[in-house]
Amino acid sequence: MHLDPEGSYQALISRDARFDGRFFVGVTSTGIYCRPICRVRRPKQENCTFHANAAAAEASGFRPCLRCRPELAPGNAPMDASVLLAHRIAMALQAGIGLDDGLEALAVRFGVSERHVRRVFCIEYGVSPVEFLQTQRLLTAKRLLTDTGMPMSEVAWASGFSSLRRFNALFQERYRLKPSDLRKQGPRLETAEGFRFCLPFRPPYDAARLLGFLGLRAIPGMETFDGSTYRRTIAVQARGNRFQGWLSVRLLSNSNSLEAVLSPSLGPVIPLVLTRLAHLLDLGGHPEVIEARLGSLAEARPGLRVPGVMDGFELAVRAVLGQQVTVKAARTMAQRVLETFGDPVATPFEALRWTFPSPERLAMVLPEELGALGILRTRSATIKALARAIADKELRLEPGVDVDSTLKALLSLPGIGDWTAHYIAMRALAWPDAFVATDYGVRTALPGLSTKEIKARAEAWRPWRAYAVMHLWASLEN
Repeated sequence: MHLDPEGSYQALISRDARFDGRFFVGVTSTGIYCRPICRVRRPKQENCTFHANAAAAEASGFRPCLRCRPELAPGNAPMDASVLLAHRIAMALQAGIGLDDGLEALAVRFGVSERHVRRVFCIEYGVSPVEFLQTQRLLTAKRLLTDTGMPMSEVAWASGFSSLRRFNALFQERYRLKPSDLRKQGPRLETAEGFRFCLPFRPPYDAARLLGFLGLRAIPGMETFDGSTYRRTIAVQARGNRFQGWLSVRLLSNSNSLEAVLSPSLGPVIPLVLTRLAHLLDLGGHPEVIEARLGSLAEARPGLRVPGVMDGFELAVRAVLGQQVTVKAARTMAQRVLETFGDPVATPFEALRWTFPSPERLAMVLPEELGALGILRTRSATIKALARAIADKELRLEPGVDVDSTLKALLSLPGIGDWTAHYIAMRALAWPDAFVATDYGVRTALPGLSTKEIKARAEAWRPWRAYAVMHLWASLEN
C-alpha cells in the first residue's frame, strides 16, 4: 500500500479521526509508532515515517505508543479487488485462525500455494503472515494487560501464545519492557460486572441506526435493545472448549467509540469476541470512501454501516426463517428454535436466558421436531442441510472465506436462493459488494425498475453495493 508522506503528515497535523487506522506514523527520534490521532507533541516531519499497518511499523523497529494505543485503531476494510486474497488471509488471522499447522495449511484453506500466500501478503502488508500474526497477538496481549486484571498466563493463552515463556520473551524483545511493567502503568477497565472495552470507529458512524437494526430483529431470550444499549448472549468454540456468556454495547457520548462489556465467563476468548464485535458493528468501515462512491444515495445518511453478525450459522438460520415473511414473523420462529434447542446460560439479565443452538445440535434434530414449531418442511430441510454442512466443516460462514465458492456452496443447498445467499454474504461474510436485487425493500425503494434494471443501476455502486442496500432500506423509513 503506497502512502503519500506529505498527505499523511497533513492528516497527522489535523489529527483527523477519519484517518485513524488507515496508517500509522513511526517517529525515528523516539522509536515509537502512533495513530494519526495521537495527542502527544507533534513530531517534526523529517522524523516521521508512515506505515500502512501496525505490523509494518513494528517490522521497521518501532514499538507501540502507550498513550494512543495502536491496538485500539479501527481495522482496515478491503478496498481493492486485486489485494482481496491478502485481506482475506489477514481477516482469518485476526479471527483467531493461527499458523499452528504451518503456512502450508493456511494456503490449503484458501486454495493457493504457500509461496503465493507469502508473496501477496508481503506485497500488501509489507510483512510475512507470521510477522503479522505475531503483531496481532502482541497487541491483543497489550490490550488485555492494560484493560483487564487477567492473570499473566491467561493473557498469554487468550492472545494465542502456547507458552508463557515465549510470550514473555517476545513481548520484551519487541516492546523493550516486561509484560508486568506495562500492567503497572495501565488503567483497568475491568469491573465486577465484567470486562469493559472501548471500541473506536472512524466517523461519521450512525450508531443509532445500526443498533436499531439489531434491536428490531432481536430474538427474545437471546437479545435485548432498550433504545441505547444492545445486549445478547454468545457461545464461542475455541481450542476444543465451548464458552458461553453475554455482552453489551452502547455508544459513548462525545467520543468516536462504542463501549462493550463482556461477561467474566468470556475471559479466555476475549480476542475472538472483540473480533466478532468489530464485524457485528462494522467498525472498520471507510465512510468517506464508501459515500463518495454511492453519491447522492448516501448524502442524507452519513455514517450508515452494514450490520455484521456474531455467528454466521445463526444468521443463516435466521435468514432461512425470514424467507418471504415479515421481520416479526421471522423473529417469532427464531425464538421457538432458541427456546427448544438452545443451551441455557446464566446471566444477570432476566431477559437473556439462552444461547443459539450449535450447528451440531440442529443437524441432529428430526424434521418433525422443527415442524412442530410451525416451520415449513422445506425450510426445515434447508436448516438441517446448513447445519450438517457447517458441522462437517464443508461450509464456513465467516469473514475472510472465498466469496464465490461460498456462494456456490450455499446455492447448492436445498431452499437457498439468490436472495438468501447474498444476504448471508452481506452480513456473515462481510462482503461489501453483496447485493440483494430481488429484495422487496430494494424493489420498493427503486419503483418501476425490473430486477435487470436494478442490477444495472447498482453497477455504479460497486464495490460497495451492500452499503447501497442499507441506504435503500433506510430511505423507506423517511
